[in-house]
Amino acid sequence: MTSTAALAVDAAAAKALASKSACLACHAVDKKLVGPSYKDVAAKHKGQADALEKVAARIKSGGAGVYGPVPMPAQAQLKDDELKLLAGWILAGAPDQ
Repeated sequence: MTSTAALAVDAAAAKALASKSACLACHAVDKKLVGPSYKDVAAKHKGQADALEKVAARIKSGGAGVYGPVPMPAQAQLKDDELKLLAGWILAGAPDQ
């Protein structure tokens, strides 16, 4: 799942899940909206061995203060594999393909 090839194969599914989960209402690939861009999130976690787990946990629990005062709603309804799919996609820079 963490390899570039695996992420590329799952990009369409991840983008669809992000859309269905309303992530794209507050986040964009390359610019700040309400929340940080996915590229900014990827840059912040670049080189961290536990980045996938950290980002997946943040998506699940939500919160505020990491990128500013606006809270991100929790996505606790997502399954672990969906959280990892989204986190991997985000850490790859949210590619279209």
